[in-house]
Amino acid sequence: MAQRAQPDRPLIELRGVTKVYGTGDAAVHALAGVDLSIADGEFVAIMGASGSGKSTAMNIIGCLDTPTSGEYLFQGVPVGGLDRNQRTLLRRHFLGFVFQGFNLLPRMTAVENVELPLVYRGEALAARRERAMQTLAQVGLRGREHHTSAQLSGGQQQRVAIARAIVTDPAVLLADEPTGNLDTKTSREIMDLVSSLNRDRNITVIMVTHELDIAAYARRVVRFVDGRVESDRPQQEAA
Repeated sequence: MAQRAQPDRPLIELRGVTKVYGTGDAAVHALAGVDLSIADGEFVAIMGASGSGKSTAMNIIGCLDTPTSGEYLFQGVPVGGLDRNQRTLLRRHFLGFVFQGFNLLPRMTAVENVELPLVYRGEALAARRERAMQTLAQVGLRGREHHTSAQLSGGQQQRVAIARAIVTDPAVLLADEPTGNLDTKTSREIMDLVSSLNRDRNITVIMVTHELDIAAYARRVVRFVDGRVESDRPQQEAA
């Protein structure tokens, strides 16, 4: 299991982070000086209109992109000082990702999809198969382990994606519009599952969403406007 942050420092911290795409007149300032701290065990929803910078911030936190300036610290370690291989290891051992489009490999079964992060870690077939089967059971997919994506509903595919994200026991679950392709009933089921992972397994959840009813599951809501944090409040004050 990933090592947890020390209680006297944030798990994740952005300090004056900017992100600029392009140069000169074509430059786009996606982030314009973001300060953000997230503690171990939090459930944070990041909201904002299209182009507000919320997805860019998520990509930087997930080590899928790098800041133009400013500093990103993970467990107190400056991520900017890590090389590409070290950032890959950070993603592999500490972060789990869930996307709107599920991102499952269609020719693989559910259990094979969930095994993938363990394959990248070099775990033996028997050990990773057992762990993947256990994780699928934990997300309510016992009996569906050998189904392909075409044989699963949208909600079931997202459960497979969540199982794949948590099979490595990550410290952080990064969810980008996790219910965007799901109906209302299935969205509630998925969010109940995500909430239970945060509550029962102390996985820090950072979720990008534009839907108020989905953000209501979080305990804290951060709103982005024009590449900056406009507000950052506990959930009971967010609405």
